[in-house]
Amino acid sequence: MTADTSHLAGRATTLGPDSGLFVVARPAKSHVVGLLTAFSGAVVVRAALAGPAGARSISASLTFAGVLAVLAIGCRVRPQLSLRIAAIGVGVAALLVLPAALHLGVRASLPVHSFPTWAVLTAFVAGAEEAFLRGAVFDAVQRRHSGDAAVVVAAIAFAALHVPLYGWHVVPLDFAVGLVLGATRLVAGTWTAPAIAHIGADFGGWWLL
Repeated sequence: MTADTSHLAGRATTLGPDSGLFVVARPAKSHVVGLLTAFSGAVVVRAALAGPAGARSISASLTFAGVLAVLAIGCRVRPQLSLRIAAIGVGVAALLVLPAALHLGVRASLPVHSFPTWAVLTAFVAGAEEAFLRGAVFDAVQRRHSGDAAVVVAAIAFAALHVPLYGWHVVPLDFAVGLVLGATRLVAGTWTAPAIAHIGADFGGWWLL
């Protein structure tokens, strides 16, 4: 006589130490929706606080990054770092800035003496974005659907967050960059690699117009 396990179809199962059948359910759809709703709210708050200053508003950027960091920590997102992960991140950062460097050349686009302060702020904001998008959101979507779906969802959110700051014309480029960062997450297996790539590309952007 065999037990009817048809109700377990579509779920991952494992055998426990006592040969009992345990069900590992997928994350609830509401979890993914909740994360994206919280993210949308953070984007709206950032735009409201920034006002005409847009991306130049330090207080708005810090508030936004702080909210994303708290959400990521609440989802138990943890950084992972190794030489392989760092090398992947640095390599992707170089690929992201290479077209602009070849076309425009290298030059300081902003006052050099302001770089240290700007770099700390940029690293925090970019790191928080990656911890949330390629960490918390990516994990939730990947567990429920697939890695490919996670790449696309995170890329859409990444493009959307820049619209209030720069306008709709940035969507194609930011979506493409988001896909690259998502692919980086898949290859490296952790959000830390796209975070390094994101921060590195932003740092490179300081020297390019």
